[in-house]
Amino acid sequence: MAKARKVKEIGFTMPNKVGLLSEVTTAIAGAKVNITAICAYGMEESAYFMLATNSNAKAKKSLAPLGVPIEEKDVVEVEVPDKPGELQKVAKKIADAGIDIEYMYATASSGKKETCIFMTSDNAKAIKVINK
Repeated sequence: MAKARKVKEIGFTMPNKVGLLSEVTTAIAGAKVNITAICAYGMEESAYFMLATNSNAKAKKSLAPLGVPIEEKDVVEVEVPDKPGELQKVAKKIADAGIDIEYMYATASSGKKETCIFMTSDNAKAIKVINK
């Protein structure tokens, strides 16, 4: 059964270059911060990062030397069992409630659970319908 809760995501944009993901993750790992979910991609000259961590304060401090403004915003974290159809169940609950999913990203593993991050048009309502 899926469990949803409100968490804070950190996000930032940097000039894209070879090795940037390594640079960012080295800084975060050096602060002993665990990344629980990540979305990172390059588009044209920019690199975009969205992260959920076990300590955004430490993550932000570790990234400060990179000199980029870091935004923090509320998102929905959903833990689902790691088995077929679990994401579909969550997506259907959100859709049936008339909530728009602006974006989502997740971890995928062969463990017991996965972590999905959603930004929706109504995060509070999404949490409520997912947890029903």
